Amino acid sequence: MLKMMWRYKRPPAARNGWLLAGLSLIGPAASGHGLIGADADPHLAPAPPSAAQAVRAATALRPVRDFSGPEPFEANPAGAATVRRADKQAFAQPAATLDFESELDFRTGKSLFEKLWVSSPSSTLASDGLGPLYNARACESCHIRDGRGHPPAQGEVPVGLVLHLSRPVVAEAVGGEAGVARIPDTHPIAPDPVYGRQLQTRALRGLSPEYRLSISHDTIEIPLAGGARATLRAPHYHLNDLSYGPLAADTMISPRAAPQMIGLGLLEAIPAADILAQADPEDGDGDGISGRANIVWSMTYQRPMLGRFGHKAAQPSLRDQSARAFADDLGISTPLLTAGWGDCTAAQAACRSAPHGDADARVFEVDATGLDLVTRYARNLSVPARRNPGDPQVLRGKQVFHDTGCNACHRAKFITHVLPEQPAQSFQLIWPYSDMLLHDMGPGLADNRPEGRATGQEWRTAPLWGIGLTETVSGQASFLHDGRAHTLLEAILWHGGEAQPHRDRVIALPPADRTALIRFLESL
Repeated sequence: MLKMMWRYKRPPAARNGWLLAGLSLIGPAASGHGLIGADADPHLAPAPPSAAQAVRAATALRPVRDFSGPEPFEANPAGAATVRRADKQAFAQPAATLDFESELDFRTGKSLFEKLWVSSPSSTLASDGLGPLYNARACESCHIRDGRGHPPAQGEVPVGLVLHLSRPVVAEAVGGEAGVARIPDTHPIAPDPVYGRQLQTRALRGLSPEYRLSISHDTIEIPLAGGARATLRAPHYHLNDLSYGPLAADTMISPRAAPQMIGLGLLEAIPAADILAQADPEDGDGDGISGRANIVWSMTYQRPMLGRFGHKAAQPSLRDQSARAFADDLGISTPLLTAGWGDCTAAQAACRSAPHGDADARVFEVDATGLDLVTRYARNLSVPARRNPGDPQVLRGKQVFHDTGCNACHRAKFITHVLPEQPAQSFQLIWPYSDMLLHDMGPGLADNRPEGRATGQEWRTAPLWGIGLTETVSGQASFLHDGRAHTLLEAILWHGGEAQPHRDRVIALPPADRTALIRFLESL
């Protein structure tokens, strides 16, 4: 039965973490990731699955062999949590599995996610503390209707696209995260000494934004089998009007578009062991695919954990991710990142001395209750149902997806932990189409900036669920880590590195099969 569970890479020493959930078998011998420790998922309280559940899981995770019709439950990518919406609000819906009380928390968290923060001091004490330097006034501003951000049009101030900054340092110089030095193969980094972790495009009155962004493009023509041609646009980012002088000589820059928010709680509920079991960092089976786990420091749990969120899987939990976004994007303090000035550095004295919103009963601009509510909101955003999974062209495209090897990284199915305290995410068959691992995507997509264990050419496999509704929800289609691709075909053609052979197979496809592949992706 255990053999049936694993269709993808499985190192010889790996054990099935889902079947063995709660038995504490993930350690140095079992996974090769000793820093995960015996408690692989400290953010969860899983229970061991029953024998009947194990049998159901084995059946559900069998590899697809027949492409003549949809697989059982394939139309419900979030399992029982799936929602029936395909309009512009499709990503903003609570999981169908939420009870009444949990949905009230969801709605309260949603109000905080959509709140427009204001500067301090203010009569609206529950809403002040913005900035002083910031990228947006609300979480919703970047994650439009909980969908993807996109690059700005010419002359626009970017919303939904930010530039991350870091410098390489020796491990001993990493401040605040001493455990980082104990993570094998990590790349210790530090902020730019003047501009911090991220460049901010907006500022409160009396201060100047840190810079003004402009983007130029080179065009790349790609001939396709059948006589068609595709055009890619390679972006170049120009940092104009830097308010505090040039960046440090060794500062690295990485553009990041805000990702969609759907299904995050289900991704958080996947057993770490089941993700780690797919890793093959040395490409032991010689197939050219060598997914690696990012192991990162958790601010919440003060220990190394499996990275799950962000374009390089640099955040281990939704609580960590939410606190980081409050600090860097809005300049809002939380119990995890307590500075009222957000990302301002010691070199930005006017920012640090400006009024902040944390000098009242809240202690922080977002207190522990507020941070937990926003986290619950992010955890319980559901995934819309598939569209037309039984359409013959969609089914043909699904077979092409497998025949070209796309499923080697975009793993279709997982089963979440049994979670008595989180029934909305408990024991669900989900279809994210991601292995949650890092892969070398080649020089074309490289930002040349490491993060955790990720190198400058590695990115986490992006989940594909909901991708066909991107334009409907966000108002325009943009894909990949910086939104450079305007179509799904463009996104595929940017793949390099480990994915180069699969990209080349797509180029060589007969036009009808290439069309079917895109139709399948649009159905997700």
